[in-house]
Amino acid sequence: MNKKTIKDVDWQGKKALVRVDFNVPQDKATGAITDDARIRAALPTIQYLLDHGAAVILMSHLGRPKDGPDPKYSMKVTADHLATLISAPVKFVGVTTGPEAEAAAAALKPGEVLVLENTRFDKRETKNDEGMSKELAKLGDVYVNDAFGSAHRAHASTEGVARYLPAVAGFLMEKELAYLGSALDNPVHPFIAILGGAKISDKIGVISNLLTKVDAILIGGGMANTFLAAQGYGMGKSLVEAEALETAKELMAKGGDKIQLPVDLRVANEFAAGAEDKIVPVNEVPADWMALDIGPATIAHYANRLAGAKTVVWNGPMGVFEFPKFAVGTFKIADILGGLKDATTIIGGGDSAAAIRDAGLEDKMSHVSTGGGASLEFLEGIELPGVAALNNK
Repeated sequence: MNKKTIKDVDWQGKKALVRVDFNVPQDKATGAITDDARIRAALPTIQYLLDHGAAVILMSHLGRPKDGPDPKYSMKVTADHLATLISAPVKFVGVTTGPEAEAAAAALKPGEVLVLENTRFDKRETKNDEGMSKELAKLGDVYVNDAFGSAHRAHASTEGVARYLPAVAGFLMEKELAYLGSALDNPVHPFIAILGGAKISDKIGVISNLLTKVDAILIGGGMANTFLAAQGYGMGKSLVEAEALETAKELMAKGGDKIQLPVDLRVANEFAAGAEDKIVPVNEVPADWMALDIGPATIAHYANRLAGAKTVVWNGPMGVFEFPKFAVGTFKIADILGGLKDATTIIGGGDSAAAIRDAGLEDKMSHVSTGGGASLEFLEGIELPGVAALNNK
């Protein structure tokens, strides 16, 4: 990685304006944080800055507020939670920019933390507004981007502000770029990609880019149905992207036997957690049933392909893993990856990361990304705006 990091800065007496990814899931009824993984992932950067004499100002978005400020998306909940995870004083200000934010930032002492209000309460954020970027820049001396999960968005707090302050990467950003970058630029072979999720259309660029680098791509999830339909199999009531059938054929022609598809499926008579289910070969999906997971023969086939792998990247579940009955394929793949010896295993954020955490296997993986969309765009070979904006070494 050729970007400057927080280790390249003398922090004594400086104010660090840090973009973190505190967009954490919350309980709909109470607003309580249900998974603090993203907050914990930022702790090494925050602690380093505090230990090296900085005052730390944190900014993030939370949720998708539609019409400006909305109490249920206030960053106050993340500030309160952060205060339970570090020993430093954590303060909160109910604005993102302007005189009140500037006063709070000016009063902040080295060793203290200030959390700003939700950046998306200001509609200028997503427009990457120059005025907002300049207002944010007034709050700190150096900008730190540690929000890989938002690095694919050119917003005022992720890209715009970097034009007006020295801009460096935090430890989490550095780690994400190191793992994903080395997987793409210098992988140890055999290099296997596992791709799942609902749609091929979301991952056309990823598949095309990976086909030039990997030894095999193992396909699961709803996108497998479209590939199978493109081969002429009847898929019953399964999710199939009719408009992507030609694309699927083109990708299979380009990839040849690099693209590995399921050989059996777990099908259901309806889309429900308690649906009746059975295992069928891919050529025997009943007309009124739908594929909701990969089957045991596919799991065994994929386990065989993964056995000698040295680099593995996984993005997207193998089935409808929200329903326990149809989470078998996803969790079995997670188990297989957790048992690989001498392999670098990279989980590309989103539902795959959630599955790994649900399976209790996070510690068995080399790296679990905090960015779903950002990971996908990185794997597609797209330069992320939030990364491009950082200062080069």
